[in-house]
Amino acid sequence: METPSEDSPAERFRRVAGTFTSLAAAVPTDGWSRPAPCAGWTAHDIVRHLVDWVPAVIGRSGLAFTPGPGVDDDPVGAWTAVADTLQGALDDPAVAARTFDAGPPGELRIDTAIGMLVLGDVLVHSWDLATATGQQADLDQAVAAGMLAGMEPIDELLRTSGHYGPRAPADADADVVSRLIAFTGRD
Repeated sequence: METPSEDSPAERFRRVAGTFTSLAAAVPTDGWSRPAPCAGWTAHDIVRHLVDWVPAVIGRSGLAFTPGPGVDDDPVGAWTAVADTLQGALDDPAVAARTFDAGPPGELRIDTAIGMLVLGDVLVHSWDLATATGQQADLDQAVAAGMLAGMEPIDELLRTSGHYGPRAPADADADVVSRLIAFTGRD
């Protein structure tokens, strides 16, 4: 099998999901109930969102998600089971290239759907988890730049969809991750 390039969907997901996994693994037992930047959410809710939402969306492809522990019992293990299933799909060219009806975006390849629908959510929620639990998040600058470039032209659509609140202020010289986080309404 050919080694994927650093900018392949498989490698981008490996980096971003790896950061989220590291942050989740470092949450102290009493840290899961800490409030998250998402109103009404805790650190635990961030993981629950990803563990529930991602299989519901990508599962439309027929991809079988490996059952993991429950989020209430083992949030890190629950997330890891989801991330491992996605990584396995991305690492297998035949699976990654399968197409399916991804809902509003239409017919997508599995690797495209993960990159378009999941990758950014994991990246931004990595910041949320780090912020909720007092950790420093070293988020992927290249993925953040790509997200911001893709989202800025559809700013109004994203705001009216309810996915993001009003843009938060960001310094003109802020790094791309800070600008992305501000774009998503986080301060």
